[in-house]
Amino acid sequence: MTLANINFPVTDLEAAKKAFGALFGVEPHTDTPYYVGYNVGGLEIALNPGGSRMGMTGATPFWGVDDLEAATEQLAAAGASVTMPPGDVGGGTRLSVLNIDGNSVGLIANNQG
Repeated sequence: MTLANINFPVTDLEAAKKAFGALFGVEPHTDTPYYVGYNVGGLEIALNPGGSRMGMTGATPFWGVDDLEAATEQLAAAGASVTMPPGDVGGGTRLSVLNIDGNSVGLIANNQG
Protein backbone atom coordinates (compact mmCIF):
# COMPACT_ATOMS: atom_id res chain seq x y z
CA MET A 1 0.00 0.00 0.00
CA THR A 2 1.27 3.45 -0.91
CA LEU A 3 -0.01 6.98 -0.48
CA ALA A 4 -1.42 7.77 -3.94
CA ASN A 5 -2.89 11.23 -3.43
CA ILE A 6 -4.48 13.69 -1.06
CA ASN A 7 -7.95 14.82 -2.05
CA PHE A 8 -9.53 18.06 -0.79
CA PRO A 9 -13.32 18.37 -1.02
CA VAL A 10 -14.11 21.95 -2.08
CA THR A 11 -17.33 23.92 -2.50
CA ASP A 12 -15.94 26.83 -4.55
CA LEU A 13 -13.60 25.30 -7.12
CA GLU A 14 -12.44 28.61 -8.63
CA ALA A 15 -11.55 30.11 -5.23
CA ALA A 16 -9.85 26.87 -4.17
CA LYS A 17 -7.77 26.76 -7.39
CA LYS A 18 -6.58 30.31 -6.74
CA ALA A 19 -5.62 29.63 -3.11
CA PHE A 20 -4.07 26.18 -3.63
CA GLY A 21 -2.23 27.43 -6.75
CA ALA A 22 -0.69 30.18 -4.63
CA LEU A 23 0.21 27.67 -1.92
CA PHE A 24 1.80 25.17 -4.32
CA GLY A 25 3.35 27.69 -6.71
CA VAL A 26 2.36 25.60 -9.75
CA GLU A 27 -0.48 25.40 -12.25
CA PRO A 28 -2.70 22.32 -12.20
CA HIS A 29 -1.86 19.54 -14.66
CA THR A 30 -5.57 18.68 -14.89
CA ASP A 31 -8.28 21.32 -14.70
CA THR A 32 -11.84 20.09 -15.17
CA PRO A 33 -15.15 20.99 -13.50
CA TYR A 34 -15.05 17.74 -11.48
CA TYR A 35 -11.32 17.37 -10.69
CA VAL A 36 -8.32 19.68 -10.49
CA GLY A 37 -4.97 17.94 -10.01
CA TYR A 38 -1.54 19.22 -9.04
CA ASN A 39 1.76 17.40 -8.81
CA VAL A 40 3.57 18.69 -5.74
CA GLY A 41 6.93 17.08 -5.05
CA GLY A 42 5.80 13.89 -6.78
CA LEU A 43 2.53 13.66 -4.84
CA GLU A 44 -0.87 14.06 -6.50
CA ILE A 45 -2.95 16.73 -4.76
CA ALA A 46 -6.57 16.97 -5.92
CA LEU A 47 -9.38 19.48 -5.52
CA ASN A 48 -12.69 17.65 -5.67
CA PRO A 49 -15.98 19.60 -5.81
CA GLY A 50 -17.88 16.30 -5.38
CA GLY A 51 -15.87 15.16 -2.37
CA SER A 52 -18.54 15.91 0.21
CA ARG A 53 -21.04 13.75 -1.70
CA MET A 54 -18.46 10.94 -1.53
CA GLY A 55 -18.38 11.18 2.25
CA MET A 56 -15.16 13.15 2.61
CA THR A 57 -15.16 15.23 5.79
CA GLY A 58 -11.91 17.07 5.04
CA ALA A 59 -8.57 16.45 3.38
CA THR A 60 -8.57 12.77 2.53
CA PRO A 61 -5.51 10.62 1.88
CA PHE A 62 -6.07 7.97 -0.78
CA TRP A 63 -4.03 4.82 -0.35
CA GLY A 64 -3.22 2.75 -3.42
CA VAL A 65 -4.23 -0.89 -2.98
CA ASP A 66 -4.02 -3.92 -5.24
CA ASP A 67 -7.51 -5.23 -4.43
CA LEU A 68 -9.97 -2.40 -3.78
CA GLU A 69 -12.88 -4.60 -2.72
CA ALA A 70 -10.82 -6.76 -0.35
CA ALA A 71 -9.13 -3.74 1.26
CA THR A 72 -12.50 -2.02 1.75
CA GLU A 73 -13.96 -5.16 3.32
CA GLN A 74 -10.92 -5.57 5.58
CA LEU A 75 -11.22 -2.02 6.93
CA ALA A 76 -14.98 -2.37 7.38
CA ALA A 77 -14.44 -5.59 9.33
CA ALA A 78 -11.97 -3.69 11.52
CA GLY A 79 -14.64 -1.10 12.38
CA ALA A 80 -14.43 1.55 9.63
CA SER A 81 -17.70 2.81 8.15
CA VAL A 82 -17.97 2.67 4.37
CA THR A 83 -19.22 6.08 3.21
CA MET A 84 -18.72 5.33 -0.50
CA PRO A 85 -18.44 1.69 -1.59
CA PRO A 86 -15.92 0.66 -4.24
CA GLY A 87 -16.90 2.00 -7.62
CA ASP A 88 -15.92 3.81 -10.78
CA VAL A 89 -15.91 7.61 -10.43
CA GLY A 90 -15.14 8.34 -14.08
CA GLY A 91 -12.39 7.69 -16.56
CA GLY A 92 -11.93 4.19 -15.17
CA THR A 93 -10.79 5.47 -11.77
CA ARG A 94 -11.98 3.08 -9.06
CA LEU A 95 -12.03 4.09 -5.41
CA SER A 96 -13.84 3.85 -2.09
CA VAL A 97 -14.11 6.18 0.91
CA LEU A 98 -14.33 5.08 4.52
CA ASN A 99 -14.67 6.83 7.86
CA ILE A 100 -12.36 5.84 10.71
CA ASP A 101 -13.25 7.58 13.97
CA GLY A 102 -14.40 10.74 12.18
CA ASN A 103 -11.58 10.76 9.64
CA SER A 104 -12.07 10.20 5.92
CA VAL A 105 -9.74 7.62 4.40
CA GLY A 106 -9.75 6.77 0.73
CA LEU A 107 -8.65 3.68 -1.13
CA ILE A 108 -7.83 3.76 -4.84
CA ALA A 109 -6.99 0.90 -7.16
CA ASN A 110 -3.20 0.90 -7.60
CA ASN A 111 -3.40 1.23 -11.36
CA GLN A 112 -5.30 4.53 -10.90
CA GLY A 113 -2.92 6.46 -8.58
